[in-house]
Amino acid sequence: MKLPWKRLVRFVGVDGSSYYGEPDITNVENLVDLYRAGKLNAYPLDGDIFDGSATLSTHSIKVEKLLGPLEASQVPAVKGIGLNYVSHIKEAGRTTPTYPMFFIKGSKSVNDWGAPIPIPKVAQQEQCDYEGEMCFVIGREGKDIPKAEALNYVAGYMTGNDMSARTWQRNPKFAGPVPQFNFSKGFDKYAPLGPLLVSTELLGDASNLDLETRVNGELRQSSNTSDLLFDVPTLVEFLSQGTTLEKGTVVMTGTPRGVGMGMNPPVWLKHGDTVEVTVGGLGTLANSIVFE
Repeated sequence: MKLPWKRLVRFVGVDGSSYYGEPDITNVENLVDLYRAGKLNAYPLDGDIFDGSATLSTHSIKVEKLLGPLEASQVPAVKGIGLNYVSHIKEAGRTTPTYPMFFIKGSKSVNDWGAPIPIPKVAQQEQCDYEGEMCFVIGREGKDIPKAEALNYVAGYMTGNDMSARTWQRNPKFAGPVPQFNFSKGFDKYAPLGPLLVSTELLGDASNLDLETRVNGELRQSSNTSDLLFDVPTLVEFLSQGTTLEKGTVVMTGTPRGVGMGMNPPVWLKHGDTVEVTVGGLGTLANSIVFE
């Protein structure tokens, strides 16, 4: 998609109003450091973020509070892809899928960069887990989209964390006889995204991006999107078969090996932990875990 921005942030300005805008940065790695130092500015966007006719201001304003790239109200659904990194398939001891396996998180699962992730009581006891992911957002409604045209429907990419409650996902006493994904991953605020949205114009099909996840500074996941079983164009083609992909739909493309469930013994997230997910070119998503 051709859009007026290359990188996009959502933020609160010094006047207390919310804006979308192009951050004034030389590279993505500087964004969070500049923000934390109180030195991040952005050029406000006038118009729909998915509209090629929207325009950027020629004057930048200070970013007072950095939010996530998308509001929950903009996202009709979050579509998560399971078992999509070859390394994670082996870690989970699962058979390699012939076609993409997906589940749905509701729009209320969308959470901001830097915001706490509230863990409900039903999802706390020895099951709270992270999944660092590269995500993309549909910027143009489409159905039955050919693979060759897929990137014409993708607005850009984001860093994400597909939070999961493993007991409700996999334990047959709770999930039933087959793994259950929607309930176990779909709690409110269980899909934090950010810090920014980066256009396909800069990253193409995002097929060679490093991905790392750290918990309290400890490296847990380290991989590259080249390990994806089904790449972005393949996912767009598959998900749009007989199904309209609405503008604003977020697709979480899967997680590599290194989740807490896969450790021996498993290591679960606890109250007060900090999860940081870094994707090359997309920046670092950082959120704290809060047991409600």
